[in-house]
Amino acid sequence: MATADYWSSADLKSVAHNGYVNEDVMQQIIEIMDIDLPFTQMISSDGVSNSYTEWPQYTYQTPDLVNRAVDGEDAAQNDATGGARVGNHCQISKKVIAVTTRARNSDVIGTSDEFAEQLMRQTEQLRRDVEAISLTNQGSQADNGDAVPGVTGGLNAWLTSNTARGVGGVDGGFSNGVVTGATLGTPEALSEAAIRDVCQSVYEQGFDPTVLMGRPTVIRRISEYMFTDTARIGIQQTETGKSGASTAVGSVKVFITDFDVELMFTPNRLQPYMDAGAGDSNDSLFILTPAYLRHGFLHNYRTEPLAKLGLADRSQVAVDWTLKVLAEQAQGVVADIDATAAMVA
Repeated sequence: MATADYWSSADLKSVAHNGYVNEDVMQQIIEIMDIDLPFTQMISSDGVSNSYTEWPQYTYQTPDLVNRAVDGEDAAQNDATGGARVGNHCQISKKVIAVTTRARNSDVIGTSDEFAEQLMRQTEQLRRDVEAISLTNQGSQADNGDAVPGVTGGLNAWLTSNTARGVGGVDGGFSNGVVTGATLGTPEALSEAAIRDVCQSVYEQGFDPTVLMGRPTVIRRISEYMFTDTARIGIQQTETGKSGASTAVGSVKVFITDFDVELMFTPNRLQPYMDAGAGDSNDSLFILTPAYLRHGFLHNYRTEPLAKLGLADRSQVAVDWTLKVLAEQAQGVVADIDATAAMVA
């Protein structure tokens, strides 16, 4: 039986108020997640000069199978054509940081200045917001300078040329200066046929997509399917004649289509559901040609000090941006996916 004739660590901890023992806290903030922005990192960006920015989309005509002329014939016809003029509205996204002077001067774990720490964190969060919003099904709208904010049309809303949607699903798209969100269809299992059909459609439009992007659950469904007897692909299961430890391969990273186009599987943690905010359903799988996608910035990410209120310092991190789908025909989507169901042929 333990005796009580000594002064123990437990006694030190029990002294009122909060004891005599100093806290042992590692002076470092542990990151709980990576700032992974796969969509933003794969596309380029440029500046825009107005809250509504436009660009031409040229579409090739169907080949003329009777394009023939007589020797010496006059050049009477005019074959010059133009493309469609499309555009998107800019959206202001922001984060506000307000930290009291006492908090800034306190001895805080992992940082010498809580205001600077919060400023960095919220800038990262703002970039995550832009990543996720870019992939939504939201339609665009103009800022009226009063109660209606400007809204940029998300990628899912833009796509009309190369889509596979569930029963009842209807494409949105650009028309008369506005991008309209797609109508959701009934969620159904992702199919290999749908992926191949959309890939073929993008290819026939004249583009070579390189990325297959979806939420992690959808990417996993594809990878699991590729190892079934139903999948119409060839997978190298084992390697012989090599020394050393064996490697267990449980996923597929690249899918080579019928048209010799390599699609890199790219899971995106931040990609939202089509009905973001309304429930966990209607997943989407994007088939992308990144060279024809851009972020446009009326003003890039910047920190703006706000008026000091009492004993608190305040700043705002803001970005005025839009999504530029330079060639809608270069992108595709398999929409209305039920990610709880196994992928089928």
